[in-house]
Formats: sequence, structure tokens, C-alpha cells
Amino acid sequence: MTAEKAKQEIEQLKKEIERHNYNYYVLARPEIDDREYDQLFKRLRDLEAQYPQFRTADSPTKRVGSKVIDAFKRVEHSVPMLSLENTYNAKDIYDFADRINRNIRDKAIRYCTELKIDGVSFAARYEDGRFTRAISRGNGRVGEDITEHMKQVQGFPLELKEEYDVEIRGEVYIPKQVFLEINSVREENGFEAFANPRNAAAGTLRQLDTSYVRKRGLKAFAYHLIAPRSFGLQTQTQTLDWLEELGFQVEPHRKTFERIDSVVDFWKEWTGKRHSLAFEIDGLVVKVDDYSKHEKLGSTSHSPRWAIAFKFPAEQKETRLESITWSVGRTGVITPVAHFNAVQLAGTSVKNANLHNYDNVRDKDIRVGDQIVVEKAGDIIPQVVKSVREKRTGDEESVEPPDKCPVCSGDVGRLKEDEVAIRCLNPLCPAKIKRSLEIFASRQAMNIEGLGEKLISNLVERDMVNDVADLYGLKEEALIALPRMGQKSANNLMSELKESKEQPLHALLTGLGIPQVGKKTAREMARSFGTIDAIMNAGVSELSEVDGIGIEMARGIKRFFDTPQVREIIHKLKAYGVNTSGEQSEVSATPLSGLKFVLTGSLPDYSRSEMKALIEKNGGEVTGSVSSKTDYLLCGENPGSKLQKARDKGVKVINQEEFLNLLNQSVS
Repeated sequence: MTAEKAKQEIEQLKKEIERHNYNYYVLARPEIDDREYDQLFKRLRDLEAQYPQFRTADSPTKRVGSKVIDAFKRVEHSVPMLSLENTYNAKDIYDFADRINRNIRDKAIRYCTELKIDGVSFAARYEDGRFTRAISRGNGRVGEDITEHMKQVQGFPLELKEEYDVEIRGEVYIPKQVFLEINSVREENGFEAFANPRNAAAGTLRQLDTSYVRKRGLKAFAYHLIAPRSFGLQTQTQTLDWLEELGFQVEPHRKTFERIDSVVDFWKEWTGKRHSLAFEIDGLVVKVDDYSKHEKLGSTSHSPRWAIAFKFPAEQKETRLESITWSVGRTGVITPVAHFNAVQLAGTSVKNANLHNYDNVRDKDIRVGDQIVVEKAGDIIPQVVKSVREKRTGDEESVEPPDKCPVCSGDVGRLKEDEVAIRCLNPLCPAKIKRSLEIFASRQAMNIEGLGEKLISNLVERDMVNDVADLYGLKEEALIALPRMGQKSANNLMSELKESKEQPLHALLTGLGIPQVGKKTAREMARSFGTIDAIMNAGVSELSEVDGIGIEMARGIKRFFDTPQVREIIHKLKAYGVNTSGEQSEVSATPLSGLKFVLTGSLPDYSRSEMKALIEKNGGEVTGSVSSKTDYLLCGENPGSKLQKARDKGVKVINQEEFLNLLNQSVS
């Protein structure tokens, strides 16, 4: 293939993929199945790798290679992002309409009415139809640069269907189901749950690692265009239709009404229907449709006079708290659960609510027997808002934190002094076994392919596996008898288990699920000590000398390996022939062994994650900040503050070409 033909095919593939993205995310009418889409995407990625000179910033493949930014840059809005006046009742809406009629003396007023997405506002700019910058609301006049974050938002167009210079305003949101999954994972790992989808979206956009945006499934609606009349648009209704034609996702239930009575009826209708949507809404946005009337009405310093947010009333119910029980998650986090007399909230009967952690119960002074106020946070998650203290009789019972695990009666505690989560400290707690096996079998640990969640559940529920070491005692004939297992699957799993015994020590350490120890720290421990016996016998001071391990973390590691059940598991692993040593000699043979790198800026031919993987594959280490221990700062285009820090500390700065030369010299 000639370079010219490659360029033409790349451009064609980009347009085709973006069209399919639009059909899938915006119109919800996909024309091809996932397999066909993946083939197109792979073809584009392969061509761009072969002809990197034709890879552009607006390519769909850029969404995959997410960036870790150094810091947020402040950017001034071209036009201030004003807030909307709020109301929760129909009287204020009629007053709003009366003020408009008095000011412009025109009874022929149309109102464009959109569902109000409960998300996070942003501005996005395009030049010649190509996405160039996104800015958060900030204080309304100055926001933060979230360009790289918006590149990861599902269905958000990086290239418009027409080559216009435009600036739009929109709302980033998290779908309800994704929000529930995020909170479930956060609570399993001992983190505070997000209060509602809006907080989850805002928290995601505050992450320096932009891959969180894609992982958390953020989406966006466009709702406003700067200077619409310059494009021949005279009404908000026309603008929303035009934005949709350009490739934006636009709120699909919008309607235009001639009478304010119809707006109120629409609000009443959606007050009852809002729970049926896949995304969270907290009311309507009512706008005078005709732009010529916007100019006459004007704005205050805070909000436009031609628009108002017509919010839904908060739905809360009072009920009696009957009891509090303790639930143990898959990571050992112990969570209080409130049980109360059932009430109707957001269209469903609710009688239980997660209280998140003991500190929350203590701070809200919630007692068994209290009258409590409950609601659905974001109309999704039942929560206890408060106790009604003035209605106490004196018979209420205070709640004490658990002193033993409610499942295994093992010891409980906090891994860190400032952690809110109380955990079961017994690594063999039945509530934690399935999660322990998943971690052990994962790719970053022992990499046992075929040992998925369903099979793990079958093994645990049939009492075939009680800890990670038991995996190596499984027999092929017993596996064949399991549902959907068969001869070939059983044989493949036995081969995987045998192969996993040769995994390096750091993989085993990662798989053991040591508190706060991930792959990076496990690798450092393996390099420092060389054998698992040396780690088990190390004291707190020796452990804390390992890079990345502080005193508190060292105490947790020491406590883990001093647990009799853990020592028994390691004894069994050795008996089954699992590798527990040899890391130091393995690492010393790698080209970049012992070298520490920090990355900044955009590299010509590698994404941040690709370069990190290349360095680690060759024995080097990538850290997030420049220190006196850093050997090299690998610098690309548009570097951040790390470049100056490296110069100040005398750290050697190299570019991609110099790094590759360093790697080749090390190999040779």
C-alpha cells in the first residue's frame, strides 16, 4: 500500500467509525454489531501504527490512549457561564411567565422545555469542526482545562459533521446503573460512596488520570450554542436540532410549548416519570424559545432572565429504624445496614439502607428505635438523612462498632488511622474468599486464564476451594463434573494452574491480596528481599525501607504475614511447587534494571500507558513525581511542571529518541 492510499483509507475509516459512534451513542440505532465495529477500529489502529504521520488528534483511536495530566490549567470562558434561577413550585413558573410578558409585551411566547440533566456543566470549542478545548464551569468566568477528559466521554464528537468554528455548552453525566456499580466497588474497597451521580461525575473530572472518564462511562448532552444567530438559528428549538445534526447528543425528550400551563403539565408528567430514565434528572429547564426576546430580557449578574430551572421536589419519608446489622463485603469491609418500616420512595418500596460506615452512624447520632428521615440519593440509592431527635422517647439504643467479624468472628480493625472503613482482618473469612481468588487469578497476579467469577463461585459454594492454595489441589475429574465445564475446559484450566506456578515472586505477592500492596509495591518488595521467606521474617523497620512503603503500611504487611492462616497458605503453596523466590536475579538481567523514570508531555509514537509498559517490561520503574531518586525525566510535547522540577533537582531530561537509544544501548 502506498502512503497516499493509506492516508485515504485512514480518513475513510475515521469518518465511518465516528458515524457508527454517533448512531450508537446519540441515536441509539447501531447499524453494525460489536464485532464488525472492532474490526474497523483495529484496522484504523494498525494503519496509524504503520503510518504515524497520518495519525491526528481527532482520531477515534485517541480515546483509547488516555493521558495522565500533570495539573489543571485555568482557562477563561469566552462568555460567562451563568447559573439559572431555581424554583420548586408552579406559582413561581407563572410569575416567571408574567414578568416576561410585562417586559416584552408579547403574549405569543414559546417555551423550549428540556429535561434538566443532573450532571456537571462544561464548555467545548471546535475549530474547522475539530474539537480543540473543553473547560469546566469553575466560577463561571474561569474554569479548568478538561480537554483530555472530554476526549474519553462516550459519544462526545471529536470531529463535527460540518467544518464550523463553534463553542457549545453541555452537561457531563454518569448513567444510573454505572453509578451504582461505581459505588459498589468503592465501598468494597473501603472508600466513601459518592452521594449521587452528579458528585460521581464531578469527582471523575477532577482525576488527573483521564482513563477514569472512560472506565466510569461518562456521557454528555449539549444544550447551548454560543452566538447561534451567526449560524442563522433564531430559536433554541432550532439550535438543539442543529446540534444533533452536527453529531452531538441532545436531550431527547425536549418539547416546545405555546402556553405556560403546558409547561407545568409537562413538569407534573415528568415528576412521576423521572425514575424511568437511564440518567438522572432533577427538573426541567424552561427557556424562552425566540432568541430576539433573549436580548430584550437580558440577564442579571447571576442568571439570565429568559430561563429558569423548574426543579422536582425532594421526596423524603419519615419512618422507624427497627435494627442495624453488619454486612461484610468481598474485601472484608464491614458495613452497617439500616432496617426500617417500609416506605414508598421514587416509585418503589424501600425498607433497607446502607449506612456506609460506623463513623457516619456516630456523626449523625443514629440510634435503633429512632424516627428517621429517609430518601433516595439521586433518586437511586436509599439513604438515612437524619434521625428526628425531638421524637425520642428514651428507649432508643446507641450503636457500637463491631468488635468481631459478624461472619467469621475474626479480628477487625482499620488498615490506616485515617481510614473510615472497619475491616475483617482474617484473610480466610468466607465473605472474602471469592474476591481473594479473583485477585489471585487476575492478569496482574498469577494470570490463571479461565478462572473467572462464575467458576470461582462454583468452586467455593461446592467447598472445593477454601483458600488460594487449594486451587493447586484441584483434580481434573472433579472439574469436569462442574456445570458448563467439560473435558477441554478442565484440561485447559489444569494447564493454566501448572503454568502459573512459575510466575515471578512479585506476581504471587500481588495475588495474595496483602493490604495496600499493589503490583508496583509487590515488585519493589520482591526486588528488595528476593524470597517470600525473607519478607515473612522482615521487621517493620526493614519493610519500611522499601521504596513506597511507609511505617503504617509496613505494620499492616507485618500483621498480614504474622497471621497463622496466611503462613499456612504459604506453606501449602510451597508444597504444591509454587515459585516463592528468585526475583532479584530475574530483575538484574533486565536492560533498565534499577532506573527510575518520570513521564511528562505527549510522546510522538507512544501513549503514556504504552511507554510505562515498555519501561516496566525492561526492568525500569515509572513514578508519578520527580524526586532526588529519579534517574530520567522522559519529556514529550507540552510538558507540565515536572520539567522545571527536574531541572531544579538536576535530573537528566531525555526525549523519546534518546530513551530508545538508552534502551538499545542497554540491550546491546
